[in-house]
Parts: sequence; structure tokens; C-alpha cells
Amino acid sequence: MKPLHDRPGETTSASASLNRLFELAEVLGALMERGVAERGLTRARAGLLWALLHHGPMTQRALAAHLRVTPRNVTGLLDALQTDGLVAREPHPDDRRATLVTLTEPGRALTAGLQAGRDELAAHLFGDLPAPQLSAIQDGLETVIARLRATDAARRRE
Repeated sequence: MKPLHDRPGETTSASASLNRLFELAEVLGALMERGVAERGLTRARAGLLWALLHHGPMTQRALAAHLRVTPRNVTGLLDALQTDGLVAREPHPDDRRATLVTLTEPGRALTAGLQAGRDELAAHLFGDLPAPQLSAIQDGLETVIARLRATDAARRRE
């Protein structure tokens, strides 16, 4: 199947590089959708679980800020995840107005499975690359990510 973003004759231009990034985003997005769906999740629910895995217990307000969604949106995600037994909501030990969200044991097991899938994909994609080539890929991606974030920040200020 021909990539959606290609233009005939473009192979080394800045536009061609951006086209490769769009294609990469599409392929990774499809892999993510399939991977989380196989575990009975949506991408939004998986993102919330991922945040708890990597940042530990958080208040609902902190989760909303971290995920860049409204507190109401987080409440809906948490309702479903709590019904599935993947998270628990408890009173915050230091702030009686806040609710602390934590992963349950099934939630930790599920996120461990997500992490294992990512690790397996990383090994498949990059495991046999020589260190200099892997370093060049990482350096290039860091540059692109920093420029994208700066562009996004500038557009938000406008």
C-alpha cells in the first residue's frame, strides 16, 4: 500500500522527512490502538493507566492536568477503569478535598503487559542496530520533538 503522505519524486527534502513522520505516526497509532484494544482499553484509558504507572498515585486534578483533559473527562475515564478493577480512588491522606487515584494489582499487571509489549517492539525495531546508528536516530528524534513542542507552544501563545 502506498503511503498517504508521499509526493512523487520527493525523497530527501524536508517535506519528504515530514511525510515519513506522518507515516510513522499513522503506523504507531494503529499499533497502539490494536494493542490497547486487545487488552479491552481505549487509548485514553491506557494513557491514564500509563500516567499512574510512571508517576505513581495522583489526584484526579493532577491526572487531568497531566493528560491535558478536563477533570470531568478524567472522572469518566476513572469510572470505567474503577468498574474494571484497574484503579482505586481513595481519600487523599493530606487533603480531605482531594481524591487520590492508584493502580490496583490488576491495573499494575495490565500496565506491566503494556510495558512488556513496548519493550518487545523496541527490541524488534532497534535491538540489532549498532550503537552509533541508534544514537543518531535518538538524536534526530530529540531534535524533531523539541522543534515540534516549540512550534506548538508558539502557536498556543498566538
